[in-house]
Amino acid sequence: MPFKDHFFVLVQYLVPQHLLSRFIGCLAGCRILWFKRAFITWFMRRYNVDMSDALIENIEEYENFNAFFTRTLKVDARPIVNEESAILSPADGTISQIGIINQGRLFQAKGYDYSLIALLGGDEDRALPFSKGVFATVYLSPGDYHRVHMPVTGTLREMIFIPGKLFSVNDTTVRHVPDLFARNERVVCLFDTTHGPMAVVLVGAMIVGSIVTTWAGRINPPGQGVKSVLYKESANKAVRLERGEELGHFKLGSTVIVLFGSEQVNWKSELEAGDLVRFGEQLGEVSY
Repeated sequence: MPFKDHFFVLVQYLVPQHLLSRFIGCLAGCRILWFKRAFITWFMRRYNVDMSDALIENIEEYENFNAFFTRTLKVDARPIVNEESAILSPADGTISQIGIINQGRLFQAKGYDYSLIALLGGDEDRALPFSKGVFATVYLSPGDYHRVHMPVTGTLREMIFIPGKLFSVNDTTVRHVPDLFARNERVVCLFDTTHGPMAVVLVGAMIVGSIVTTWAGRINPPGQGVKSVLYKESANKAVRLERGEELGHFKLGSTVIVLFGSEQVNWKSELEAGDLVRFGEQLGEVSY
């Protein structure tokens, strides 16, 4: 491992990850005009942010950095594939890995894989429908659009908050921290679809202020341990989201992992790690 990579990873083990993330989250929520302007301007230059597809292009109109970071897009900015059989990319980002869940394990990087059961909170019954399925991991870099959308239409069955570490999820850390996605804090959203079960896992990371869903708001339950909420088919609890509809967002960048069960989905054969994708593009298609 190059020294700079070794140092970068080592620092993440040593720093108080949650305290640092809360501090950055406070800065991101600051409404002081000069600070907000300077923060956004620096960030745009550092990460080459393109505002031409944002619904609000003028940075002066955002109340704070968080509002800028979670900006919405113009209606026609991300055309959605028309074919109902198409599985959509849930976000703008880079394919970290895409493939088959092999004997209950997902590929992370060369030399590393991690447990499906651990990713979903340690419950074997919860993991069983996906044990011989497929997965796609999409990394949202700091400069990307940071809202997450539904790959297919589905009804929410369960949401699980799993506490954990807050390692960075960039390429360097993914290649050098074992079990990264099963160690970081995350929110697992389990859906029933006409194509079988689907899981969308929102993975937290270093300096991520919080994870937000459209039905429950900010997910940050008190106390320690895994927290689960069941959603049933009733007038008060049913949450049905259409294909392409917004599911949630990160208040700073992170990763989304999409899971389907066995023989539900075929990923596009040409997709591989490192490919850039945008929300609304086709990742695969339903198996018939």
